[in-house]
Amino acid sequence: MKFLLASHNKKKRDELHRILSPLGIEVYTADDLGIILPEVEENGSTFEENAEIKAVSGCEFSGLPCIADDSGLMIDALEGKPGIYSARYAGESTPYSEKIKVLLNEMENVPDERRTARFVSAICCAFPDGKKIFVRGVCEGKIGTAPSGENGFGYDPIFYFEGKSFAQMTADEKDAVSHRGKALRGLRLRLKEQFSL
Repeated sequence: MKFLLASHNKKKRDELHRILSPLGIEVYTADDLGIILPEVEENGSTFEENAEIKAVSGCEFSGLPCIADDSGLMIDALEGKPGIYSARYAGESTPYSEKIKVLLNEMENVPDERRTARFVSAICCAFPDGKKIFVRGVCEGKIGTAPSGENGFGYDPIFYFEGKSFAQMTADEKDAVSHRGKALRGLRLRLKEQFSL
């Protein structure tokens, strides 16, 4: 079964593939399939709304079931920022190494006990018949004082779970505890029910 991922992020595709392949689901990006998805405006006010906008657009354009994830980092000391603007924080084309510097500067004087944060992942899977599945995963953690680790992507080097940054974890370790891993396992369960797999 072929599913489209509404993202160019091959690491996200690999993560999805690892979790959904036991169901016989093959996940492809538009690049993999040689198609160009139309740009959509992520103007939702929640992670779920933005995931739905991307999934519905990708499904309508490709004719394939389409999975879209909208995820972000919510930092308590910054009143939930960067939140739904995580990818666009400090400018959409700004590299994550710079976005991380901006966040760490904003948190420079925040003591350890107030550095609580969570990663949130909302996933929408849209089907050609109009059906939609929504799932959400959350991982509670803390923001470190400096980036650490070589793995992962995005804000992984500064998000710590039980003393280890996401970027210090192997793919399997991260999948077991991450917001997206939790959401994807929820999606796998829902798809299993949907297709009686």
